[in-house]
Amino acid sequence: MAQELKVFTGNAHPNLAAAICHYLHIPLGQAEVFEFSNENIFVRILENVRGCDVFVVQPICSPVNKSLMELLIMIDAMKRASAERITAAIPYYGYSRTDKKDQPRVPITARLVADLITVAGANRVLTVDLHAGQIQGFFNIPVDELTAFPILSRYFEEKTYPDLVVVAADLGITKRARDLATKLDAPLAIIEKRRLGNIEKVETLSVIGEVQGMRALLIDDEVDTAESLTVASFTLAEYGAAEIYACCPHPILTGSSVSRIAQSPIRELVVADTVPVSEEKRTGKVTVLSIAPLIGEAIYRIHNGFSVGAMFQ
Repeated sequence: MAQELKVFTGNAHPNLAAAICHYLHIPLGQAEVFEFSNENIFVRILENVRGCDVFVVQPICSPVNKSLMELLIMIDAMKRASAERITAAIPYYGYSRTDKKDQPRVPITARLVADLITVAGANRVLTVDLHAGQIQGFFNIPVDELTAFPILSRYFEEKTYPDLVVVAADLGITKRARDLATKLDAPLAIIEKRRLGNIEKVETLSVIGEVQGMRALLIDDEVDTAESLTVASFTLAEYGAAEIYACCPHPILTGSSVSRIAQSPIRELVVADTVPVSEEKRTGKVTVLSIAPLIGEAIYRIHNGFSVGAMFQ
């Protein structure tokens, strides 16, 4: 008899979890997840999960540390309730930018988070567009990394923009930008930039490639303060780009990021809903595409023993 599939969520992104369950034609698992007045998090699973194939959908997003602790405690609760297999479905992997020792006496927090998830009791991880591929190697359990870029590229394919050039927002995103450029049958350009210390400031140095008179599509893996993205857009405008669009899987959009984008040459920022995007952030230039079918299909394939990689072939 096959294990029963169940999907649960904490408080980080319940709308995404509900949409995933709608795709899978199953009800969302019932659980209490709340914070006591002393800021301790309490979890109680409200249905039987013994022998079940359980997926906990929880991006590590704002409030980051609370979301992470909810995820860890839910995994522990599932393990102690005798779930047969527990998959941590993490659409956005927080702390992913701290993935190496690039300065003296600093941590590798992305590895620490991986250890916490494993020790909590997760049997596998399902995530989307990690900041760096080597984070997969921080785990000693299977990791399935999905990508939202096919969803984003399909949006621009349907627009059929002429004279399109795909622009990597920095050197680190070049491979994904090249793949997207190939899919869109467009040339590739790269923004060369330098980050100023640990502060969230960047200085754009130059554009590698031809963008003059073309429609530029800026690619990045996440937009946080939007400093990098908007500085890059102004540089592209200086280099003669006719129109500027942007896309990314992870719309963190903190602080004044939305107003910064509104005041930039970017005509539209297209994002996936790996993290919640509030209604006030969806106004103006920000377009949000659902990633629920992508994650739902991956959950279906993992549960039934089918290939996840085949989704992208």
